[in-house]
Amino acid sequence: SMPAYACQRPSPLTHHNTLLSEALETLAEAAGFEANEGRLLSFSRAASVLKSLPCPVASLSQLHGLPYFGEHSTRVIQELLEHGTCEEVKQVRCSERYQTMKLFTQVFGVGVKTANRWYQEGLRTLDELREQPQRLTQQQKAGLQYYQDLSTPVRRADAEALQQLIEAAVRQTLPGATVTLTGGFRRGKLQGHDVDFLITHPEEGQEVGLLPKVMSCLQSQGLVLYHQYHRSHLADSAHNLRQRSSTMDVFERSFCILGLPQPQQAALAGALPPCPTWKAVRVDLVVTPSSQFPFALLGWTGSQFFERELRRFSRQEKGLWLNSHGLFDPEQKRVFHATSEEDVFRLLGLKYLPPEQRNA
Repeated sequence: SMPAYACQRPSPLTHHNTLLSEALETLAEAAGFEANEGRLLSFSRAASVLKSLPCPVASLSQLHGLPYFGEHSTRVIQELLEHGTCEEVKQVRCSERYQTMKLFTQVFGVGVKTANRWYQEGLRTLDELREQPQRLTQQQKAGLQYYQDLSTPVRRADAEALQQLIEAAVRQTLPGATVTLTGGFRRGKLQGHDVDFLITHPEEGQEVGLLPKVMSCLQSQGLVLYHQYHRSHLADSAHNLRQRSSTMDVFERSFCILGLPQPQQAALAGALPPCPTWKAVRVDLVVTPSSQFPFALLGWTGSQFFERELRRFSRQEKGLWLNSHGLFDPEQKRVFHATSEEDVFRLLGLKYLPPEQRNA
């Protein structure tokens, strides 16, 4: 037996059923490309269960009694166990549509709807996109310009180097403010596709208007290749939390591409030219008031599926609304107070799971 919600069970970074879970996640991703939410969730939930199992699945009998294993997912697992491969998964991965959608959605600023529209219009390559700049947003142009760097995994050492640069800029702008690395790196990953930071100050209100000054400091050092600033809508956030269970937060933020300086490597005599002196990296900077920091930290740590399940559990099992701003009881019109992630888990009646166990 296993709890139904991913937020009720530990999901380590490395687990025993990678081949099986990756096959189901491919089908989930393909369903997402087709805007088939039902299939996406079915495959995602089954894959998530596999990640929490304490041992490898060697026979179908081990799946009996586990949640979310419908006929389709079970058939895929059976084929993998018997043959080591699944024809349906292989066909999806080789299909032109899947490969093109995957390529386009990896470009900064391109979502599934845009990628699908381009595919329907007959576009297939990044060069074809570059030839039609009039159809691209500024964000997408930047995504294409730095595509080679942005499609290369960001290493933990890069994330830590970026944290030092951002901490220095924040310290210069607002002494006492803190910078916290979130996302996959906080969950223990050694590499990722971008780097997320939360910025706050222990004295509520001090953080207001901080981000433009931090960005100006980074720009003066020549580190900003692109950034898109979004001002805070926190005046509306309590209303937003009361009105609906919104998954989008309204913090002050900047979606950036930063040029991370790289250590110079001398070229070997007569060999390749010297390595570039910087590497483009996707960075999200988010500023949060200290009272909302525990909820923001929980929301921005992920994984995305863990967060989705946590909010589903809150709503369906507790009748509460949870997002990155707070936890709210819509019946009693009550906003809950928390000083840590542990508080949030306790308020929901859940056993605390540390970040490295949230790779659902």
